[in-house]
Amino acid sequence: MKWKIGCIQMDIAFGDPKQNFIAVEQWFERAAKEQCSVVVLPELWTTGYDLTRLDEIAHEEGKDVLQFLQKQAKKHKFHIVGGSIAKKVDSGVKNTMYVIDKDGKLVHEYSKLHLIQLMDEHLYLQAGQDETTFTIDGETAGSFICYDIRFPEWLRKSVINGAKVLFVVAEWPAPRLDHWRILLQARAIENQCYIIACNRPGSDANNEFAGHSMIIDPWGTITAEGSSEEELLLGEIDFQELDEIRSRIPVFDDRRPKFY
Repeated sequence: MKWKIGCIQMDIAFGDPKQNFIAVEQWFERAAKEQCSVVVLPELWTTGYDLTRLDEIAHEEGKDVLQFLQKQAKKHKFHIVGGSIAKKVDSGVKNTMYVIDKDGKLVHEYSKLHLIQLMDEHLYLQAGQDETTFTIDGETAGSFICYDIRFPEWLRKSVINGAKVLFVVAEWPAPRLDHWRILLQARAIENQCYIIACNRPGSDANNEFAGHSMIIDPWGTITAEGSSEEELLLGEIDFQELDEIRSRIPVFDDRRPKFY
């Protein structure tokens, strides 16, 4: 099986969900014209890092975002890895991803486990405790948000549970672009899986973001990479190729987890 991927590398209007909904609807139209089978959004695409106003602009139980993504998936008949949003729950606000299949069904929800103190997330967000693994089109995948990629054991858990492709959504800062690229390639190589990483470009009052969304194959080769500007990054992944790569170097057969 092959998937055509579309990563929506969009700038995000700071603290303006209404404007971002309009922009994403237009991006979805572009992805549909490219006949994408899976479309990916960046982290916190409705609000950006307007953390101090989350009580005002976060989405109550995520209901409006979920309805929007379900409608768009059904309209365009593609799967959506819905980046992440600020979801308001009883305990506070979580940084939450929705995965919607092409029939408009919610198949997965993941709230970011690792909160980055460097960007004050721990002051405004609640960490999630969700499993990362989900299935679409009969293929198992994993979901991760930005800072998660610095914790290889967290990504490995998803692969041990069957994931062949890992989706990473982010607002990764430009000064650490080299870390973004190297960490993602390492995660692909050590897990012999595809990495689909969607990062925003642009800036807000406190940060400049890197863009450079990427599709990386199980050898760690970057097969598609975005610029530092807005764009729809397109690429293809082939699960048969993944199986062939895993058969050449049987990493998972050679693991000795009782020593770890």
